[in-house]
Amino acid sequence: MSELDLECLVTLDCKQGAVRAVRFNVDGSYCLTCGSDRKLKLWNPYRSLLLKTYGGHGNEVLDACGSNDSSQIASCSSDKSVIIWDVSTGQPKRRFRGHASSVTCVKFNEESTVAVSGSLDNCIMCWDVRYTHNRPIQTMKDAKDCISSIRVSDHEILAGSVDCTIRRYDMRNGSCHMDYIGAPVVSVDFSHDGQCILVGSADDSIRLMDKNTGEMLAEYTGHKTDDVNIESGIITSDDYVISGSISGHLYIWDLINAKVVKKLMHTPGKVLNSIGIHPRKNIVLTSSTNNIKLWGPGNLTIEDTIQPQET
Repeated sequence: MSELDLECLVTLDCKQGAVRAVRFNVDGSYCLTCGSDRKLKLWNPYRSLLLKTYGGHGNEVLDACGSNDSSQIASCSSDKSVIIWDVSTGQPKRRFRGHASSVTCVKFNEESTVAVSGSLDNCIMCWDVRYTHNRPIQTMKDAKDCISSIRVSDHEILAGSVDCTIRRYDMRNGSCHMDYIGAPVVSVDFSHDGQCILVGSADDSIRLMDKNTGEMLAEYTGHKTDDVNIESGIITSDDYVISGSISGHLYIWDLINAKVVKKLMHTPGKVLNSIGIHPRKNIVLTSSTNNIKLWGPGNLTIEDTIQPQET
């Protein structure tokens, strides 16, 4: 396993109030920031370049994701809506209203034909973005408390809830597999090999679990969450686990031995709430208060961030 070389390369003041979430696009060339000022912004973070601002939500933007061809963005807000945006024009293409409360998280499916959203109303809703009707094509009402985090693979929806349970929906056969964690779940993620699930919870713990058996393989501690929705994830190489913290640190653990290998400071004493993990490289985005930071190898060049065209 290679040593993880991360240092702060760029700091961006997003000028959109508190940044609620930061997300890479599908190939890691750009990123999205979600603001408390009701705006969504598209950046080239490597050049500190603002590309476009999207305005249309009636309240804070809480999450966003880009489509698989980077032509569309799905965003969600505490205004109870999900909006599908045209990236190039900056205009809303669809506006979905069905949730009874704030929509906390949104993800596209692999083909970017369906947007999956989770809400404080305890529901997960699936929206077909290709058609003009505004009704969800499927609603999952299994959770007993709000949905805090969602991930979508080629055939599964993974959801974490404040009811202390993670639920994994297999869209091929309609089944739902549940694992009780024992503390409110604030973040979920798949490992990149698809064999494990990472679960961040409000008891200052992150658990790595075998996806099929539910067995806990490792536990990562040391950071503090204090009931704040602090995101965690697995670096693309599947070697390291990372998480934000209320102290402002980016915590990094060795995936195998669960020891803290690095603590990187974003903003002292300010909550580091959101992380974005590059889809192909060991590059990380973090957000705290009104700014984001780009972390990567000290010798990273702009050319390193450009993905070669597939033939």
